[in-house]
Amino acid sequence: MTAIIFDIDDTLYDQLAPFKRAFEKHFYSPDIPIEELFKLSRIYSDEVFEDSENGTMTHTDMHIYRIRRALEHFDQSITDQQARAIQLDYQTNQNNIQLLPEMREALDICVKHGIQLGVITNGPADHQLKKVNTLQLHQWIPAERIVVSGELGYSKPNLKIFQHAETIMGLDKNTTYYVGDSFVNDVVGAKNAGWKTVWINRRKHDISGYDVLPDYTVDENRTMKQVICSAVSSGNL
Repeated sequence: MTAIIFDIDDTLYDQLAPFKRAFEKHFYSPDIPIEELFKLSRIYSDEVFEDSENGTMTHTDMHIYRIRRALEHFDQSITDQQARAIQLDYQTNQNNIQLLPEMREALDICVKHGIQLGVITNGPADHQLKKVNTLQLHQWIPAERIVVSGELGYSKPNLKIFQHAETIMGLDKNTTYYVGDSFVNDVVGAKNAGWKTVWINRRKHDISGYDVLPDYTVDENRTMKQVICSAVSSGNL
């Protein structure tokens, strides 16, 4: 383990919290499990993310699509106006996101052991870089080691974005780990690039239909600190 490259959303911070506040402000229903709704909205977001990146679908239409499709699972409908209002408040709430304490500790441990750090994140450049600043990631990661899909024209799980990171960061793929919450974008994408992976599975996603496995999983039974310490003690550092 010579380098650890992180995803941002729902990896370094809890993405559910700003979503929950925004949704309950504009569309509260006691019959809808918020975490399940959030998980579904992320699935539908990933489904059309590339279309929103290449201009086939506007970002606004993508935002409406993902919450509308997610709500259909609970026999609920939503107006375009409500969906836009939720998205606007969701983005506003992201101005107050905080680095998860366990991830702050993990970043500090990486610095202590001389592990190179970086970021690969999907999304519009201005939006994602604003999160970088809000989370104060420059304390650990220099700007030149932060890769945002919106600046490149291709995104995870496209192999190109991992190869781009290898080039600009001087990474050895055999000893580089990618850490993220999206199984397809992060684990499958990084594995296809020949990297090692750490899957953040706080939401208890099912991957029984996949033939790819992460090298480590962070869940209720294992923390990121434990993953790093395990790699250090086993000589994989």
